[in-house]
Amino acid sequence: MARLQPDRPEIGADCLIADAAFGCYCALGQGSRIAHSYMGDYSYCDRFADIANADIGKFSNIAAFVRIGPTDHPMDRASLHHFLYRSNDYFDGAEQDDAFFAHRRSRRAVLGHDTWIGHNAVIRPGVTIGHGAVVATGAVVTKDVPPYLIVAGIPAQPLRARFAPAIAERLMALGWWDWTHQKLAASLPDFRALSVEEFLTKYE
Repeated sequence: MARLQPDRPEIGADCLIADAAFGCYCALGQGSRIAHSYMGDYSYCDRFADIANADIGKFSNIAAFVRIGPTDHPMDRASLHHFLYRSNDYFDGAEQDDAFFAHRRSRRAVLGHDTWIGHNAVIRPGVTIGHGAVVATGAVVTKDVPPYLIVAGIPAQPLRARFAPAIAERLMALGWWDWTHQKLAASLPDFRALSVEEFLTKYE
């Protein structure tokens, strides 16, 4: 029997999950924290990933120690500190600032399908990573990344395209990430053996 199953995510030891939902065949590495997020079919994160306020597509590959949607402090106020919005932790009878938390959760990070987020990378709130894009190890992504682009650095900058634009467009039109589990299994030899051009020619 396959290790991953369609009806439940595989959850590593010491994971923290709050207000999160998962598609089929997902996996969470040890010590990961997922909050107010959705992870699409076949996506996974390795150890100690920290994901908040994010919508993650299918087949996303998220390496260890990645941070997606790190939460902000209120930089436009007199203080940055928790006491402003987690006030009930500090003062008897005080309430937390619900509007602040609602605003924080509205700034969604979005990952497209078949993305690869390298070890220790950071994706800021509100950033969209396009289908097939790659974020290099240690990159800090502050702006949207187009589909099938590789970015690296602090702040992340374009490194190179994975494929020529015409190939990227054909892959997105094919949308293999929406295939059934059975079709994926049947086409596995071609995923392994064919070049991207050969694969497209066969399945378009």
